[in-house]
Amino acid sequence: MSADLDPGARAPDPPVRVPLAFERVLLAAAMGAMALITAANVVVRYLTDASLAVTEEYSVVLMVIVTMVGTALAAAGGRHIRVEYFAALLPAGWQRGLEVVALLLAILCFGLLAWYGAWLAYDEYRFEVLSNGLGNPNWWYTGWLPLLSLLVIARAAGRLVRLLRGGAA
Repeated sequence: MSADLDPGARAPDPPVRVPLAFERVLLAAAMGAMALITAANVVVRYLTDASLAVTEEYSVVLMVIVTMVGTALAAAGGRHIRVEYFAALLPAGWQRGLEVVALLLAILCFGLLAWYGAWLAYDEYRFEVLSNGLGNPNWWYTGWLPLLSLLVIARAAGRLVRLLRGGAA
């Protein structure tokens, strides 16, 4: 059954030059680590009177990583959020133009996120800001935001190039 008929079916990967395996491995590793530290926190909390409250810092940064890597995968495959009902009412040329505009706006949005995220990480590095729970340098956590924003930009730009070349993208 095709992915169009079954929303739960996995859609085939788009034709990309750089395989999506990197993102999938990073996504699986981050989700696995998040599940393990959350499970460890639950076990410790129920077996003792203590809690592994420090796991929250790692859970939050892993959630950001999962979100950004998932966004990169969605951008590469054209599975980003859109109002499909209204787009389907337009002629094919307009749909393609709408997709180009959406990708350009996504690149702009994540470009701004990378720019300001880099400044945030730099300021936290420069002012030696430490995290509340573990006392780690905060830039260890915020540094992921601009890096993964660049990954999203690269995947969106790749899809835009495929679309402009006339491919199915």
